[in-house]
Amino acid sequence: MRSKQPVTKQPVTVIGLGLMGQAMVDAFLDKGHEVTVWNRTASRADALVERGARLAGSIEEALAANELVILSLTDYDAMYAVLRPVASALSGRVVVDLSSDTPDKTRAGARWVAERGGVHLTGGVTVPPSGIGLPESSTFYSGPRASFDAHRPTLEALTGADFRGEDPGLAALFYQIGMIMFWTSMLSYWQAVALAEANGLTAADILPHATETMTSMPGFLSFYAARIDAGEHGGDVDRLAMGMASVEHVLHSNADAGVDTALPAAVADLFRRGMDAGHASDSFSSLVELMKKPTV
Repeated sequence: MRSKQPVTKQPVTVIGLGLMGQAMVDAFLDKGHEVTVWNRTASRADALVERGARLAGSIEEALAANELVILSLTDYDAMYAVLRPVASALSGRVVVDLSSDTPDKTRAGARWVAERGGVHLTGGVTVPPSGIGLPESSTFYSGPRASFDAHRPTLEALTGADFRGEDPGLAALFYQIGMIMFWTSMLSYWQAVALAEANGLTAADILPHATETMTSMPGFLSFYAARIDAGEHGGDVDRLAMGMASVEHVLHSNADAGVDTALPAAVADLFRRGMDAGHASDSFSSLVELMKKPTV
């Protein structure tokens, strides 16, 4: 009876060793992958080398080491800065760019890599470095399906892999949608904390109410999604004029408390634009139509 041969884990190169890149290397090492690393500041690799990673002496060496190359950089400008001087070395590489940038810039970056003989996969990591290596974490991917399928087992050493389509901009788009909601939601919480503290309450005091409010949001998202897709903004459930009064009360409450009003003022301004556009009797979901157009 023939004995089973051990499964060989795919070797991988990681370029960029900030906190996220270091977490990715740790996850690959934990899962038994051979990892080659490169960073402009080589000392960032010291602890990883002690764990078993191999430090490439140059970016060319890092690219030559493995077919699968993970980029963990600030943005696509950083990608060009690192790869443009060695563009010929991209031929035959599968470049998984997990850097954050706009959908249009990721599409341009994918074309640039392809024109130099490489394959580009866009990734949008939805968790901080502490979430890397956890199966319940997730990363959006988009680009050539065949390349994604071929390398999915290796990518899943980092997080779950959520493929969104062959358009290279889709992973970046879904990532940025998440970031719009995350940053704005967290700023609303900071605003609530500031208002609470100005009135003698702590963040802990309002936490149950804040949590309950956030927990209610999925129901609102689901309800309005169907209506928005159908172009229905009738004021049968809520009216923009009613919302206008509410956001002005929020603005005045913050002003009276002596806390910064930049965020509630921006919200009130958007509602006011909707009123001026004739949507007073419509649902406040009608503001979506204003937000589809740039402000003049």
